[in-house]
Amino acid sequence: MAAAQRSGGMDMERALQELRGRLAGLVIEPSDPLYEEARSVWNGMIDRRPRAVIQAGSVTDIEPVLDTVRRTGLALAVRGGGHNIAGHSTVEGGLVLDLGALRTVEVEAGRRLVTVAPGARLGDVDQATASHGLAVPLGVVSETGVAGLALGGGVGWLTRTHGLSLDNLDSAEVVTACGEHLHASPEQNPELFWGLRGGGGNFGVVSSFTFRAHPLPAAVLAGNLFYRPEHWRDALRAFVLWTQDLPDEMNAIADFMVLPPGFGMGGQPWMVIGCAWASGDHDAGRDLIGRLRTMVPPDADSLAPTPWPAWQSAMDQVYPKGSRSYLKNQPISRLDEEAIGVVVELASAVTWPGTGISVYYMEGAFGRVAEGATAFPNRSAKFWLEIFGFWSDPKEDERLTEFARTGHARMQPFAAAGEYVNFLGAETVTGQAAATEAARRAYGPVTHDRLVALKNRYDPQNLFRLNHNIIPIVSASSWRASRD
Repeated sequence: MAAAQRSGGMDMERALQELRGRLAGLVIEPSDPLYEEARSVWNGMIDRRPRAVIQAGSVTDIEPVLDTVRRTGLALAVRGGGHNIAGHSTVEGGLVLDLGALRTVEVEAGRRLVTVAPGARLGDVDQATASHGLAVPLGVVSETGVAGLALGGGVGWLTRTHGLSLDNLDSAEVVTACGEHLHASPEQNPELFWGLRGGGGNFGVVSSFTFRAHPLPAAVLAGNLFYRPEHWRDALRAFVLWTQDLPDEMNAIADFMVLPPGFGMGGQPWMVIGCAWASGDHDAGRDLIGRLRTMVPPDADSLAPTPWPAWQSAMDQVYPKGSRSYLKNQPISRLDEEAIGVVVELASAVTWPGTGISVYYMEGAFGRVAEGATAFPNRSAKFWLEIFGFWSDPKEDERLTEFARTGHARMQPFAAAGEYVNFLGAETVTGQAAATEAARRAYGPVTHDRLVALKNRYDPQNLFRLNHNIIPIVSASSWRASRD
């Protein structure tokens, strides 16, 4: 590996030429007309120029790409849907393994199992399962890649009803750093299976996911209650009170944002309480939402039976590809009067489109999963807060990134331990000690140390490091020593 790096271009060119002969897909280099499109990712703030983008034509392309990375020493980024906020699906000067063309979804309706290729998007799964009256718990934007979503968590409109995406993972096929092909499930390689569910792409390339699906009506009762700023405090207070005794079938998210023109809401700031009732008894769902309407009548609303794929893609226009994006998040241990006041104060500063605050109501099936059963960092939080930004003008990068950081700091007194890695933006972390501390903060020390042990076993050279990285060969004692 070192020799290939020292010898420079000829060895690299030879390695890429050899790789071409082993692939079903394409090797796209900077001179290729396809390069600019191939190197682009969803987050417009991420502008990197890989040495080459390998667009896989089959999962059989994974192993030769990993072999080339081992031989050349180039850094590797693995891309599914390319939707990662932090930009981990691309790399400066390295290789991108782009699995985005592999989007097949196979549904075994009788067994309620759904096998998903590594480049599939949420919309691919929703379209495939809806015709069978089934759904896999996924996220809230249809163009998000299933792979990254599920490996990090998967919070969405079925989280309270059936848990996170990773809670519904039945098994996975994994290609490790050394090219080994492993089946990961509760019965085979169970510790690896544990780490895949929350540990991100730290342990290998997942070539196939199999999820458990759940019955869902052809049309779910779903919609939004809209509140003007003068009603926000009362509406958020009512939202918190309303969630005290909701059944698992009710899923709800409160957003504060300026909606894009397509929503017809006049370009003004709104608090939007979105609700999705995962039951065929629509009257019961209307009664529950009616309680909230009575507590604080909305200024506008929309509530109707909606086909599941349509509801899952309803927010796509809020997050168009090329948006410049940065996120911060935290589980909230208390949303009392003091915390509500801070949320409303922060939200009141949002008078421009593209930035906002989301309050996800958790509990339900999500909260009944035991702490430590997966690598997801916190199961006790009733709410999860996300401060997000999706804007288009590069001149706004500093101001809107700082808005998210300041808001996150303001909410820290009300936060519990842990961070959801899929809701983390790009951060500049210098040095191994700082990176390790960031990972320990996100996962908590017990989960982090268990992930390190897995990393030591499956990727001791840290080939898979372009992620929210678990750095190998770091014990708890050596980590503490590195800080001193």
